[in-house]
Amino acid sequence: MKYFSLSNHSIQASFKDAVIQGLAPDRGLFFPESITPLSKDFMDSIEQYSNHEIAFEAIKQFVGDEIPSDVLKEIIQETLTFEFPVVPISDQISTLELFHGPTMAFKDVGAKFMAKCLEYFNSESDDHVTVLVATSGDTGGAVANGFLGTKGVDVVILYPSGKVSDIQEKQLTTLGQNITALEVNGVFDDCQDMVKTAFLDGGIPKKLTSANSINIARWLPQMFYFFFAYKQLKSTGKEIVFSVPSGNFGNICAGFMAQKLGLPVKTLVASTNVNDTVPNFLASGEYDVQPSIATISNAMDVSDPSNFIRIQQLFNNDFNRLKEHLASFSFSDELTRKAMIEIFENSDYIADPHGAVGYLGLKEFNLNSNQIGVFLETAHPVKFLPVVEKTLNVNVAIPSQIEKVMNKEKKSIHISTYEDLKGYLNS
Repeated sequence: MKYFSLSNHSIQASFKDAVIQGLAPDRGLFFPESITPLSKDFMDSIEQYSNHEIAFEAIKQFVGDEIPSDVLKEIIQETLTFEFPVVPISDQISTLELFHGPTMAFKDVGAKFMAKCLEYFNSESDDHVTVLVATSGDTGGAVANGFLGTKGVDVVILYPSGKVSDIQEKQLTTLGQNITALEVNGVFDDCQDMVKTAFLDGGIPKKLTSANSINIARWLPQMFYFFFAYKQLKSTGKEIVFSVPSGNFGNICAGFMAQKLGLPVKTLVASTNVNDTVPNFLASGEYDVQPSIATISNAMDVSDPSNFIRIQQLFNNDFNRLKEHLASFSFSDELTRKAMIEIFENSDYIADPHGAVGYLGLKEFNLNSNQIGVFLETAHPVKFLPVVEKTLNVNVAIPSQIEKVMNKEKKSIHISTYEDLKGYLNS
């Protein structure tokens, strides 16, 4: 499998090189040169396969022969060590829980898969790679956990000071070893811009790659969730509409990749908070990026989502075709809190703010009688404890995955400018 840069299709890379480089030399995102749908027989009998087998079938063409099949299967087994249950909320709406991994966020899958791929590529090399990643919340913790102790890899995480939850901050600042947290005086978009700039800076001698969803090894495994949900709901005979809480749009883009592979899903809903660049674009045709706004669903506080260009590529940059398959709505913090209360009062289910935004997207989409809606619950509500407990007037038990980091000492390095980041990387 070859990958090309979305900025210049003549720039190509192998799977290995695309994973290690993160971004193409021209700062473009890598995209697979072809997508071959899975067989109809496989999709028709998907419930007969294990999650590991489904994941292998979904990802193998994108890895090609650069990782042997037996090794790829081992990587998948080490990545998928927990469940992805679909939980009913009402007669027509369910949630797909993606928070049963080690850091209780959906990004545990992509982070671990990428870490194991890099570990394989480095297994017979003395080369050292620095993973440089920006986070608006959960990416940092998932990447820190996924790469902790990985041979030949140092991890540098940039996060916006005061704009991630306390638990999220603990997860990315307390592990030590090969993990370093840089606390940025700014917003997530500033962190992301610094990371992209560093990749193109010839004055940084280190070999850099990224573990954001811009990296194909972080992005592509997110396809798995959508197949797992379909496997659980196939017997209903109804069309599934997925509503994805969307910030950097990597997760929903992976959903569209699953669609291209043959998953029988017609429409996906990108549900955002007030950072509404994409909903406005679909309504007006104008892609107008405004400064990002802090919200209670902080992992989605992204105004210029990197992966939206990949979604456009999947539809050959045809605006009308895109609108046939993508719906997008934005919601305020007030509406998000009301949704959390509605879900709790009607079903005794505690949703985090991001899941609540996904729920609102399904309500706004207005499902018909032949459809079932699934919103992705991308993080455990404990990660947003103050908001959840204040909104619902409940006490949320602290899971063991979270409890083990709560009393650890935070260690971070404060930076304000790109030159600060460059100075750290060159020190």
